[in-house]
Amino acid sequence: MARRIAVIEKDKCNPQGCGGYLCIRVSPGNRMGNEVFVIGPDGKAQVNEEVCTDAESITVKKCPFGAIHMVKLPEKLTEKPVHRFGIDGFSLFSLAVPLFGQVNGILGINGIGKSTAVKIIAQMVMPNFGIKEAAATATEAKGKKEEEKEPINKLIKMFKGSEAQVFFEKVRDGKIRVSMKPQAVDAIPKTFKGTAQQLLHKVCSDSKKIAAVAEELGIGNVLETEIGQVSGGELQRIAIAAAVLKDSQSSNVFVFDEPTSYLDIKQRIKASQYIRKLAKPETAVVAVEHDLIVMDYLADSVHIMYGEAGAYGIASKPRPTRTAINTYLEGYLKEENMRFRQHEIRFETKPPKKVIGKEGLVKWGDFSKKLGKFRFTAAAGELPKKHVIGVLGENGLGKTTFVRMLAGEIKPDVGSIGASVRISYKPQYIHATEKADEQVTNILAKAQNDAQLMARLEIEPLLLKKVSELSGGELQRVMIAKCLAEDADLYLLDEPAAYLDVEQRIAVSKLLRERMDVHGKTALVVDHDLLLVDYISDMLMVFEGEPAIKGEAKGPFSMEDGMNSFLRSLNITLRRDKDSNRPRINSPESRLDREQKAQGRFYYS
Repeated sequence: MARRIAVIEKDKCNPQGCGGYLCIRVSPGNRMGNEVFVIGPDGKAQVNEEVCTDAESITVKKCPFGAIHMVKLPEKLTEKPVHRFGIDGFSLFSLAVPLFGQVNGILGINGIGKSTAVKIIAQMVMPNFGIKEAAATATEAKGKKEEEKEPINKLIKMFKGSEAQVFFEKVRDGKIRVSMKPQAVDAIPKTFKGTAQQLLHKVCSDSKKIAAVAEELGIGNVLETEIGQVSGGELQRIAIAAAVLKDSQSSNVFVFDEPTSYLDIKQRIKASQYIRKLAKPETAVVAVEHDLIVMDYLADSVHIMYGEAGAYGIASKPRPTRTAINTYLEGYLKEENMRFRQHEIRFETKPPKKVIGKEGLVKWGDFSKKLGKFRFTAAAGELPKKHVIGVLGENGLGKTTFVRMLAGEIKPDVGSIGASVRISYKPQYIHATEKADEQVTNILAKAQNDAQLMARLEIEPLLLKKVSELSGGELQRVMIAKCLAEDADLYLLDEPAAYLDVEQRIAVSKLLRERMDVHGKTALVVDHDLLLVDYISDMLMVFEGEPAIKGEAKGPFSMEDGMNSFLRSLNITLRRDKDSNRPRINSPESRLDREQKAQGRFYYS
């Protein structure tokens, strides 16, 4: 008989929004006198797994927020969880144990337990093995040596006979010391006041080492800047530096949870190259990443995390990176005989679109804009009708400034830009503070008439939530839906992939591409996910210059010309994977890399 778990996602449970514990009122078990659903001590609904039966599937469907899960676990899954968040919370059933001498990637959707898994590896969360009490953190256990060792000994026993047993024995004996860069780097300014230099000195007293790492990561010019004043990309690289410098004499496992968020493509490549150098025979590196091109470039092997978001997660055995990513896209693990997605994600082979006899939608002459010390310029150009134009370039070159001028939010100092067309704009930074108490249903009044849009972006469970209750990824999807629901001629989307996982990024890419094709509209999309830009774009604008000093907009170009120009500036070449057709970065100085560079063909044709 298959095992089953019952889960309530507490952050989705909204008793006020459903009229007061709808699950308790409609539960077949409760109607028969069994306390299947009750009010928990936190005021949210709570499910009693012991008396929960298949009949409660009706309760699952009735929950307007999608907060209740009744999940049949894989038959081969016989062990108890490594960790569970409360009596009806998310369960993690296995860990992605790192292999030394490698960069070990972890790939999976949001809410599948990736961050929890790496926090257990880093000893930031002590596993509770499904015990109903909340887990203790390493900080809370400090000073209780025997208690601190007990979870480790349980882990060793749980994974007896595997590489995980050896790993945790070495952790217990002090032979492995883990340093971790957390996912939420934007929380750093809330807990630390001072300069970047002072932050790095807290974890490393060697000024020469700090200077060397700062130079490699390109943050030398912000070391004297207050942490609260640096950009998101700079903060990310400071956090990477801190993880590398922490206990630099003894750390031999480095964990990076989403190390490329906030970084532009050039910075992602540079950070990936730096992280790769950390993997030596005596060290191991773990990286959680949503950018498939970066993951492919960064990792030697990859663990796929699968299960059901918000309910349970399992880490697969490691696979070579190319095989793992293709397996993830296929949605089927052959060795485990496990299908974790009903559909395969495919990339179609399409030659660069030839733009012939295009009709202009928005035109501009030469113009310029000065913002403080930064000067932005653009040569005359136009956006054609019925096209998707991708925008690539480093941070700090004026991409958002250009989009805001198209949207009419700011005006050029010299020259003009814009036209009398209807524009819908999703900005780069989306904040929940302005309409924090408003329900999503009010913000998406137009979008709710578009069933395809609502389904593809999985908006329905969010409608009765307040804006302030949305996660970064949920808020991003809501704002994309709001933008695309507008009846406009030109859609401007600034970094729509931010906070989204791999599958959400691909879903947004396909949705955007299809809607522009079907409705004959034009979109301008700024993003740092090269896969997304490659998939959706007919043409490309490339921004060049010196970050924060000067920027210049060039194009639009054909995809081939624009990509060749941009990739040449990064000194990388792209090819298509022979099985999945996804774009891949060629290994530096590989035969294919040298051949393409010799031909001046940085982008596949």
